[in-house]
Amino acid sequence: MTRFNSENDGQSSINVLLIAGILCIAFNLRPALAGVGPLIGDIQEATGLSNTMLGLLTTLPLMAFGVFSTVTPLLTRRFGIGSTMFGALLLLVTGIVIRSLGGIFMLYLGTLLFGISIAFGNVLLPSLTKRHFASKSGLITSLYSSLMAAGASLAAGISVPLAHEYKLGWRFSLGIWAVFAAVALMIWLPQLSRLKKTDQKRNYLKAMKTLGKSRLAWNVALFMGLQSLTFYVVLAWLPAILQSRGFNAEFSGWMLSLSQATGILGSLTIPVLAGRLKNQRTVVLFLIVVEVIGLVGLSFPQVGWVPLWVSLIGLVLGGTFGLALLFIVIRSKDADSATELSGMAQSIGYILAAAGPIIFGGIFDFTGSWVHSLVFLFVIAFLKLYMGLGAGEPGKV
Repeated sequence: MTRFNSENDGQSSINVLLIAGILCIAFNLRPALAGVGPLIGDIQEATGLSNTMLGLLTTLPLMAFGVFSTVTPLLTRRFGIGSTMFGALLLLVTGIVIRSLGGIFMLYLGTLLFGISIAFGNVLLPSLTKRHFASKSGLITSLYSSLMAAGASLAAGISVPLAHEYKLGWRFSLGIWAVFAAVALMIWLPQLSRLKKTDQKRNYLKAMKTLGKSRLAWNVALFMGLQSLTFYVVLAWLPAILQSRGFNAEFSGWMLSLSQATGILGSLTIPVLAGRLKNQRTVVLFLIVVEVIGLVGLSFPQVGWVPLWVSLIGLVLGGTFGLALLFIVIRSKDADSATELSGMAQSIGYILAAAGPIIFGGIFDFTGSWVHSLVFLFVIAFLKLYMGLGAGEPGKV
């Protein structure tokens, strides 16, 4: 009996370390992106970049997500999931540092590098959850998706104060996140020896071809993509919308931070609730209704109550993101299929999401009104409802 308890205690210790590593990684997957929006004016003033080139700072990582998500399963087969994640964290630190060193070339090179690293992290977290915590997938998903939202919220909120009030400049404000990524790298070190490479007998191309024929897989992928599209539109353009209505940069940055903060609540509660249900369609419907209410409020500035509408939209952004990650876990048969579905969903999803900020900004350039751009998000919400209802039906890919 003593031996049994000792073995259980050892396994529990390993799981605690793994959970700590997962949560630290999750926290670092959004700050490098979320800190850019509030500082876009400072970056433009310092570099002289056009609005189109500035938009590329947001869309370039999404393109990297789309391209490199599909190759993540190949890397895990070659190096194992522990080593692949370690390499991703090392690349994250490198990319953030390079972006802050100076020069336009370095700005975009660093952005591309950390975009690639985040792509790997995005794909591997659901796979780790399926492999080690399948019976607690709702809880683990809620924890790490909420930490992702927390990282984004903190970055959006403190970027302007760090740059202006503390007079550290926009480069330091963006570069400070390399320190947090380095901490996550150190915490992940023990997993290099614990998460061994496993033998793979499945044919990768055949597995992906099979996924491509699955309607359920496409529903999961497109739901992931549509919710990501809305998230990155809000991340890129919410401060600009509010500033065009007379609010200052600091208030606009804190509103973006508020949207990310309420997203933490959505990320914490929705996956746990949905994970207890066999059918998640009612959860999808609830989230889309709340999103539409928030968008209606934001579309009419004369109504006021900006923090309320931003909070509702943020709640849904966090909830739909956590739900999309949960779909990857609960719609997969095993850890390998979770990695493959995660790669497909996040590749297709982020390619779709990359177009969002560009289309949203283009509509404003063409019409001169943010209301018309927000109508685009209403269309996306209803498409998201359709795909979410399909992904919410019980079944396995």
